Amino acid sequence: MGGRLEINTPAENGNVTIVLVDPKYDGNIGAVARTILNFGIDELRVVGRDGNWSDEARNRAKHAQQILDNCAHFETMKQAVEDCSVVIGTSGKREIGDKISFRHFVTPEEIPKRLERVEGKVAFVFGPEDIGLTNEQLHECDFLLTIPTWEGYPILNLSHAVSIICYSWFSNISDKNSNETQKSRLLDPELRRVLRSEVNRLVTNMSTKEHKKQGIEETMIRVLMRGLPKDDEIHRLLGVISQAADSFDSSDQ
Repeated sequence: MGGRLEINTPAENGNVTIVLVDPKYDGNIGAVARTILNFGIDELRVVGRDGNWSDEARNRAKHAQQILDNCAHFETMKQAVEDCSVVIGTSGKREIGDKISFRHFVTPEEIPKRLERVEGKVAFVFGPEDIGLTNEQLHECDFLLTIPTWEGYPILNLSHAVSIICYSWFSNISDKNSNETQKSRLLDPELRRVLRSEVNRLVTNMSTKEHKKQGIEETMIRVLMRGLPKDDEIHRLLGVISQAADSFDSSDQ
């Protein structure tokens, strides 16, 4: 009872990957393996671990041993998401006041609706249990996601947070019989890299005070990616962004 049935995972989950960055506890890794398979997701990527799983991890994974066996390992978060079209960072840290522009969060139920009927790999990224994702790592993400919790004790256990997000995704995935011709593709990973690079170049070349530049860059990326632009739309935007960056660069010479 409670074993693994030999049926295929949902086709809509084929482009979803769960990324754990520097997880500290083997038990949590095993629990995450189990919970993602509970919701039909079978791709796990781990940063900073070698894949020699302890008995604790194996025991907590239960019937999801193949998730641990097939887990991909990376040295950095950047390497782990380089083939992804959208990178969604998770955090329980919430800031207020003049810092809120960096931590513009969406909630788990919003994500499936934003990504409905689109193609391209989506990464949900979770940080280590004690400190979460660093600001530098969060800057590498296109969306920031938080799970609404009571303010008196807001930080969830790692596997619990993964469970909630996977449940939200699974309960909202589009009908697998929907017309494939109606789908449109998410941003190509290489084009995503170019976009982020050109926005950085634009902001770097601006005459704005240095301490404001990071916030401007962050806001531009968040606003652009929130609309889930397609490749042709980004090509048009890149023409404007690159020309503006060139203009700022020329004016400084």
